[in-house]
Amino acid sequence: MGMALSLGRRGLGRVWPNPNVGCVIVRPTESGGHVIGRGWTADGGRPHAETRALNGIDATGATAYVTLEPCAHHGKTPPCVDKLIAANVSRVVIATGDPDPRVFGRGIAKLRAAGIDVTTGVRENEARADMAGFLLRITENRPFVTLKLASSFDGRIATASGESKWVTGPNARRKVHALRAKHDAVLVGAGTVRADDPSLTVRDMGAVRQPVRIVVSGQLNIDAANLLATIGVAPLWLCHGANADPQKWVDRGAKTFACDLQGQQIDPVDMMHKFASAGLTRVFCEGGGSLAASLLGAGLVDEVVGFTAGIVLGAEGLPSIGAMGLDVLADAPRFDLIETIRIGTDIMHRWQRASLYLD
Repeated sequence: MGMALSLGRRGLGRVWPNPNVGCVIVRPTESGGHVIGRGWTADGGRPHAETRALNGIDATGATAYVTLEPCAHHGKTPPCVDKLIAANVSRVVIATGDPDPRVFGRGIAKLRAAGIDVTTGVRENEARADMAGFLLRITENRPFVTLKLASSFDGRIATASGESKWVTGPNARRKVHALRAKHDAVLVGAGTVRADDPSLTVRDMGAVRQPVRIVVSGQLNIDAANLLATIGVAPLWLCHGANADPQKWVDRGAKTFACDLQGQQIDPVDMMHKFASAGLTRVFCEGGGSLAASLLGAGLVDEVVGFTAGIVLGAEGLPSIGAMGLDVLADAPRFDLIETIRIGTDIMHRWQRASLYLD
């Protein structure tokens, strides 16, 4: 199962709207077993992991290790559970069940009805963490959200004049590109686009499936020259208020979403629901401060990845998080520390939402 989990992680950021599943086929031997097939969900979501693992092998009497309950419904491809049955495997070991109503226990039931031994719950917590985005999209109609913060030692992202290139070093910036590649989309606010004119693509990482670039701008009063210049490389989505006119963006190839407002700001909950409906499972938010504050305030941030530099900018510097209106410490969002790593001259620390139900 450890190998299957590792294979499944290869699909992070590449397989949405499908889950990033891994599968290993093992033929029993006197010494314990021999791997005869392995697979993971292909880019774009198909073929599925089981199909790829079974391709070209004789799996009669073998055991299949799969990180998610095999699908039991006819979609664009036949059910994986039928392929496992047709392959004459004798046992299927499953890390976690699939909450999709089209599956939800039916895959397991169908395997057992065919006389196949089924074991469930093997390394389940790891599998649920790996596929948190897919699971949240199905159960809560929203993607998994990672908030990235790159700041000075005292929590500033720029000087008072707005100078921000670069607070952190080149190793940290390269790591950010690797993190982008593991998400379906990169999300920023209008202020970030105005200040930095970013392209938000993954660079210097070899062949990758570029993430969708998403800009949140209530009135669409932005230029986004670099985003438009690279629209042939990576998709561009815009989330705006109902009164904005998106036509010029649509004409340039962007996809637009009219979202509800909370006062003058985009409603983050409605925005995430729309992203989930469009198939996104993992979103990587790179700021700015107001967008980060709105996501945190709505309880939508599942993981925080911070890059802290050994530089101090002082109270006049621009804070990494906007105003959240907190008066009581108990109301502040809390996260559990997962890991701390030195990245070049900076420190990367990763935190998970304390109440994340997938723990």
